[in-house]
Amino acid sequence: MTTHPHPDAPDVIRSAYAQLAVTDLAAARWFWVDMLGFYVQYEDRESLYLRGTDELTHHSLVLREGDIAALDHIAYRVRTPEDVDKAEKFFRRLGRPVRRLRKGEGTRAVGDAVRVVDPLGFPVEFFHEIDRGERLIQRYDIRHGAEIARLDHFNICTPDIPAAYAHYESLGFGCSETIEGDEHELYAAWMYRKQTVHDVAFTGGAGPRLHHLGVATHESHQVLRAADIFGSLRKEHHIERGPGRHGVSNAFYLYLRDPDGHRVEIYTSDYYTGDPDHETYRWNVHDDRRRDFWGNAVIESWYKEATPVLDLDGRPQPVSDALLDESTVQVGADGLG
Repeated sequence: MTTHPHPDAPDVIRSAYAQLAVTDLAAARWFWVDMLGFYVQYEDRESLYLRGTDELTHHSLVLREGDIAALDHIAYRVRTPEDVDKAEKFFRRLGRPVRRLRKGEGTRAVGDAVRVVDPLGFPVEFFHEIDRGERLIQRYDIRHGAEIARLDHFNICTPDIPAAYAHYESLGFGCSETIEGDEHELYAAWMYRKQTVHDVAFTGGAGPRLHHLGVATHESHQVLRAADIFGSLRKEHHIERGPGRHGVSNAFYLYLRDPDGHRVEIYTSDYYTGDPDHETYRWNVHDDRRRDFWGNAVIESWYKEATPVLDLDGRPQPVSDALLDESTVQVGADGLG
C-alpha cells in the first residue's frame, strides 16, 4: 500500500515493547511467565523484563510495580540514531509533550530515546539502540505455556479513529484492513510498518486507553493449549474471549486478562503485507464475521473495558468518549445496542 509519511517523520521499523504498571509483581509473574511462557531476561524487586523466544532484543514487555494498573508507555524502534532526533523534532513541532531520555535515564537496556504524549493522548517512546539477548529460537527445552514467540502489536482505544489513522499515516504506516460503515465511516483500522497485518490497531471507544497487547505464537495448538492450562488449574476466569478466528487479520486468537485486568491476545496465522501494492481490505460494520469469522458473539467487556494510560509524569490521562461506537451497531451475534 502506498503511504504518505510526513517528510520530517522518523523511520519507524516496528512495534518494539510495552511497559505496564502492575499492582502485584508476583501475581503478574505467575500470569505472564509461568502461564504464558515469556522468558525472564532481567528482574529485580520492582520490575520484570520479558521477551518471547524469537526475540533477540533485551525485552518486549516490561512489568513494573505501581500503585495503579496502567499503561506506562508503548515503544517503537526506529531505523537509525538520527531517527530518534527526528522523532523529538517531529513531536515538538506538533506541540506535544516531549521528554528526551539519554541512555541510563529511561528503560533498562534501551539507549537514547524520546518519550512523547502523541496527538491521540498515548505515551509513546521512540528508540534505536537496545541491548541484545541470547538466541532462544531453538531452546525448545525452556518453552512452556503458550510458548510466546514475540510481541506482535498494540491495540489502542481512541474516540476518533480517523484522527488516529491520519497520525499513523503521517508516520509512514500502511493500512491492512478497516471496519467501515455504509458511508465509509471509519470504525476501526489495522496499520503496520513491519510486513504483517499490524503493529498498531485502533478500536473505537473511550480513550486514550490500551485495549490489548497482541503476542504471537507459532501454531494454533499453542493457543488452545494455553486455554487448557488455565482451565485445568481452575483459572478459567482469566479467559475473556475465544478461542476463535478473526475475520479481520485471519488470526486465530485467545483473549486473556491478567490479575490486574490488562488484556492480552495470544495470536497466530495472520499474513504478509510487504508488497508495495498491497490493498486495504475493507470490512463492513454490518458483517458479523469481521470480529469473529465464525459469527460468535463478542462479549460486552471486550468492547467496553480497557487499561488507563499515564502521562509522562505517571498521572492517569483523562478519557474522552467515542465519536462512533461499533458496539452499538446491531450486527448478528454481537450487536450490543
